[in-house]
Parts: sequence; C-alpha cells; structure tokens
Amino acid sequence: MSSVIITVPLPELQIDFAKSLGEIRDTYLQEALGHAVEGMSLQVLDQELCSFVPEDDLKLLASKGLRGELLFATPSILSVDPRLLGYYRLLLGFSQKAFYTRATGVARFAGMEKRGALTESNRHNLPLLCTQLVRSASALLAGLDAANMNQRFLDNLTLLTLGPQLRGGANVRKGSAGIVVVFELVRDIVQHKIVRHSSRSIDIKNASGRDVFIQFSADPDIAIYEELSLESYRNIIAIEVKAGTDYSNVHNRLGEAEKSHQKARKKGFTECWTILNVDSLDTDLAGRESPSTDRFYTIDEICNTENDAHSDFRDRLLALTGIPRSET
Repeated sequence: MSSVIITVPLPELQIDFAKSLGEIRDTYLQEALGHAVEGMSLQVLDQELCSFVPEDDLKLLASKGLRGELLFATPSILSVDPRLLGYYRLLLGFSQKAFYTRATGVARFAGMEKRGALTESNRHNLPLLCTQLVRSASALLAGLDAANMNQRFLDNLTLLTLGPQLRGGANVRKGSAGIVVVFELVRDIVQHKIVRHSSRSIDIKNASGRDVFIQFSADPDIAIYEELSLESYRNIIAIEVKAGTDYSNVHNRLGEAEKSHQKARKKGFTECWTILNVDSLDTDLAGRESPSTDRFYTIDEICNTENDAHSDFRDRLLALTGIPRSET
C-alpha cells in the first residue's frame, strides 16, 4: 500500500470567479454589447462603422459573419452604454492599470467603465477616443489568424484579459481580510484597556496614562503610535500583513513589506513586523528579503493561543505600548 497522501484544494477561487463572470457578462462582455445594440439605430451604427473603420477590416469580419461593433468601438455605442469601454479594453488585452493612464490619455475616461458615467467633455471627445480604439483593434485584427475568427474566439480574447483582473481583485480581498484578522487579534489582546474603538481604529489608555492609537493605515497596514502631548506622537509599531497563501510568491510579498518598512523607519517607527499567511516560514530567508523587519509571524501561529508565536506577539505588543496584561 502506498503511503503517499494527496490533497487537492477545494476550487473556492474558481467558484468565486464563476459567480463574478455571470455578473460581468451583462456589464462588460458580448452580452452587454448585444443589449446596447438592440436599442440602437443600425443605420446610425453602420454609418459610424464605415466612417471610423477601414473598409477591408469590415469586409473581413463580414466574410466571417461578424458585425463590426464586435471588434470596433463607435461613439454611439459608448454613448448608449459607457461601460462598454471596458469591453473594448478587455478585447484589446489591456489591464485597467495599463489602459487608464496619463500616458495613454485615457485616464479621463475611466469613469465610463467603472461607473457608467459620461461627462459632456468626454462625450465631446468620444470620436477621438474611438479613432484610437479602432486603430488598435485594426492592428489586433491584422495579427490574428483569420481562419479562427468567430464570435466565440473574440469572446475568449476578453476572458484572457479578464482572468488576471479577477484574480487581482481576489488577491486584494484576501489581503484585506488578512489585515482584518490581525486587527481583530490585536483588539482582543488590548480589549481590557480600550477606551474607544471602531472598525478601523482602537484607542487605548496605557499604564502611563497616555493614549495609544491602533489604526488601519494604507502604508503600513496597521500603525500603532502613542500620543506624547498635544499634536506630538511616538510611532511605535508598523505592521505589514501579506495574506497571500502562495508560497512561491513569498519573495515578492517580503519585498513589498520591506519597501513599506523602509518608509516606516523614516517616519520614526521603532518596531516593524511582517505577518505572512503561509504554512511555514524560513526566517533566515525572510530576514534577507526584508532586513527592516524586526519580527516575522504567520497568521495561523499568532491566532493560535496555544502557540509560542501568539505569546510572543501578545507580550511584545503589550510591552511596547505600555499596556499591562489582563488579569483574566
């Protein structure tokens, strides 16, 4: 009998993607485009296509039984449904970060995809935007194998771009969830000295009678500082939480933590902690990747009250903030 143990993870991320895809299809993909075209004048749409798109491109699509708007944006389409700018972005293979930039000049149109908002200024500039979208789409068409050209193929192109976008969004949500877990753990540790608290901040009175503040912060993720006097503070602990579970990417996450901690050091934080969400951690390797980190922890270890790492995390937190331990 083999002693090999095989455990295939549950496809939780893929289930989330599947649920999101159903919503996105009616907002950004071919289904959304079809809904928009249903309420439009085909005569106006065809006139715009002939005006903006090279004739040879329209003929090629027509030879495959495809209408031009499947690949080429027009002002009337984007006026009817501004969110469809997202469809053409996905089709052309651009991430939101690469597409909506000052360098491309498209940043001003980001509200169309994100909120369905079309200002009068942007409406006036739709012909210029569509001219550039058509130019890019024409280059895409020239680089594709005409034999494979069909509606499903074009749909697949949008999905190729959408996949990383969904994964990126999932990673952001996972990261945010990890920060919440650590924040709630900190709140439990200092519960006996809390004066005020909200979902994003905790105010504590320490043994010296000074106020200590624990807050969600953009950089670092969690910041802990003490009020010395009016408008005078001592930065105590900067905590970076990297909640990604993929160990192969731990180097990148440690690098991100190092950049944040270098900024924290310049702000005067005396302690910098990095908390990861991996099963095991090579602290020697982590120390080389993030030399500014004073203490490395994993989420599972510090959340386990029976683990030495939990005790170390708790005791250092209380000592550095000047908060006495709870008697219970």
